[in-house]
Amino acid sequence: MYNQTELKGLVDKAIINLTLNTEADKLIDPVKYILSIGGKRLRPVLSLMACNLFSDKIDDAIMPSVGLEVFHNFTLVHDDIMDQAPVRRNFPTVHKKWNINQAILSGDVMAFIANDCFLHTPSKSLLKVFRAFNKAAIEVCVGQQLDIDFEKVAAVSHEEYLRMIELKTAVLVGSSLKIGAIIGGADDKDSDLLYEFGRNLGLAFQIQDDILDTYGDLKVFGKIPGGDILANKKTYLLVKAFEIASGEQLKLLHDQFTMKEVVPDLKVRTVMNLYNQLNVKSITEKVANEYINNAFMYLEKVGVDNERKEEIYQIVSSLVGRVK
Repeated sequence: MYNQTELKGLVDKAIINLTLNTEADKLIDPVKYILSIGGKRLRPVLSLMACNLFSDKIDDAIMPSVGLEVFHNFTLVHDDIMDQAPVRRNFPTVHKKWNINQAILSGDVMAFIANDCFLHTPSKSLLKVFRAFNKAAIEVCVGQQLDIDFEKVAAVSHEEYLRMIELKTAVLVGSSLKIGAIIGGADDKDSDLLYEFGRNLGLAFQIQDDILDTYGDLKVFGKIPGGDILANKKTYLLVKAFEIASGEQLKLLHDQFTMKEVVPDLKVRTVMNLYNQLNVKSITEKVANEYINNAFMYLEKVGVDNERKEEIYQIVSSLVGRVK
């Protein structure tokens, strides 16, 4: 069995060795840039781990796993344009380092590079794998559209918010595991169980990120707390606060997200005080933990020995412990 470090090394090496069309350097340089500036490589590593559950030979899954990482980074390039984000992983975003038109075009080509990676899938698995990927890719775009739509409304329900993050984030995590399992030789039951494992994990990760943006330690997580509050971004914390608040608390919360001129530090403190009064942090942690427990429940049902699941347990445990 491979460990997380070994699998990440295989992914990084395959990314470096990607055959890219170099006729137009300006098109490809941003692609190389976004793929080189780090990231956990969570999706390809989980995909390879899922393959390794069923097969000791994972070579056939390496290029499809790279396709997942290329696609994920493609979505980040375009998301950063839509969000007008200046920084990604402590580096300038592609549209800031180059320009918006270049970022759009280089992002576009990444979608087709991802497709090319998937064409390395063995023929016996190709159709099933590509259908799983394409379904997830479309759903990610639907999730991004919902995210954009939610920016224009004062409040959304927690069910609407959970559906949005399921599509935008969780389905790709689930599909990464499903794709690896299919290539490894898993039957439909086990590949579907791993999809549900990943989908629940993806939901938990995003909800945890919502918590960390407001309550995380700058030294540990590398960003100033309260960014989502200042950006008026819908998070589970905010959605839940609007559902629970009433009277003066609801009015104060509404005012903080509708006033045109704000004092940033004061806004963050005011909203955090409301969150604390409404107990939304612990409510949100409970929801994240429910998804984590659901994820492990699905993993336990996968029909392989528990010792083969140990690496997946370890990587997930290291990630889900970030809220504590």
